[in-house]
Amino acid sequence: MSTITRSQAGDCLRRRMCTLAILAACGLLCPALWAQIPDDAASLRTAYLSLVPQLDQNPFHRRMYLDSQESPSTVKGELFAVMEYPFAIVAAALNDPSKGPANWCDVLILHPNTKYCRALGGSGDNKLIVNISAEEVAEELSATHRMQFDYNAAATGPGYFRIKLHANSGPLNTRDYQIVLEAVSLSNGRTFLHLTYAYSYGMVGRLAMKGYLATFGSGKVGFTNIADPSAAQVEYVGGLRGLVERNTMRYYLAIDAYLGSLSSPPDKRLEQRLSNWFSASEQYPRQLHEIDRQSYMQMKQEECRRQQTIQ
Repeated sequence: MSTITRSQAGDCLRRRMCTLAILAACGLLCPALWAQIPDDAASLRTAYLSLVPQLDQNPFHRRMYLDSQESPSTVKGELFAVMEYPFAIVAAALNDPSKGPANWCDVLILHPNTKYCRALGGSGDNKLIVNISAEEVAEELSATHRMQFDYNAAATGPGYFRIKLHANSGPLNTRDYQIVLEAVSLSNGRTFLHLTYAYSYGMVGRLAMKGYLATFGSGKVGFTNIADPSAAQVEYVGGLRGLVERNTMRYYLAIDAYLGSLSSPPDKRLEQRLSNWFSASEQYPRQLHEIDRQSYMQMKQEECRRQQTIQ
């Protein structure tokens, strides 16, 4: 079996990231172009090899690497992580053809700003209705923003899958929302995940986002340290990159919390998911703390009940 050097693996990852950046700059990874990227099991395993140093040494207290990019019309967060779950469990939970996107509502609702989620029709319909809000409080659905995501199990093979969620429009005149998850099996019963969260905006959308960041989002930061290497203190990225990094992390923690609840009895899984998510998010209070545990648990239990009753 051939051996891949660290230099070769790094070159492969840089080419892969460069391709993604070019596509993002010309229209946020449009579906016709995305299919040309060789996002197969081999390339994702190569990305894993190249990221071993960052996965092993980072401030997250888990094997994870987070990055973000901003262009004049797009912003994107990417997260790579080693999951301590066998690939078969991850694939069955997140890429089950018989259930389609239904399980994803149990994931997305954990995000504090997701207020409602429903899979349309049966497994063949492949759409998700998601209501989101800028507020981390209980709200009537009429006060939230409704988005429709197309769900696409874009690629499936031995030990590998890729799923894409795409919404044409979002709040504050944003558009072309992409949530993309790909996973590959690793040795010793582990799985390597690559999560991308991205969206586009025009001039009106950018002004609206800047208005939000200057008011509700004022003072909030992401995870990337942008301080000079010689600086004595950490300086976290803010603005749109900080916003996309926070949401990318929240979606990753939701996936991890969902997977971690599957070993619980069915009637205990919701409470376990909520508890898992909140405990994990509190490891990063500077970026993710918004409300206390009791308020989060109560809000989400009410939203999940509403999700089951309102069709």
